[in-house]
Amino acid sequence: MVYILQVDFFIEGPFSEDMAHQFSDLAKSINKEPGFLWKIWTENEYSKEAGGIYAFETENDAQNYLTMHSKRLASIGVNEVNAKIFTINETLTKITHGPIY
Repeated sequence: MVYILQVDFFIEGPFSEDMAHQFSDLAKSINKEPGFLWKIWTENEYSKEAGGIYAFETENDAQNYLTMHSKRLASIGVNEVNAKIFTINETLTKITHGPIY
């Protein structure tokens, strides 16, 4: 089963290509996290929000990543993190062409 971690938070920036440049090493490091499958990076420069949709192999992997990521965000001044963990309805997701491992 695949577990989805949804995370968002307020941040002053960077956004767009500046974000891609500044966080490319972070993106590479996420690939090494236990149970990590993929991430979609989200951002809204106008509302000053960023985050992501992550897929993990287990709920425990998702929770452990969230704990570590929340601490990392707090270290840069982001103290309020909205996060939820979900399972995927694989039958419906396949119909709508969602990425499932």
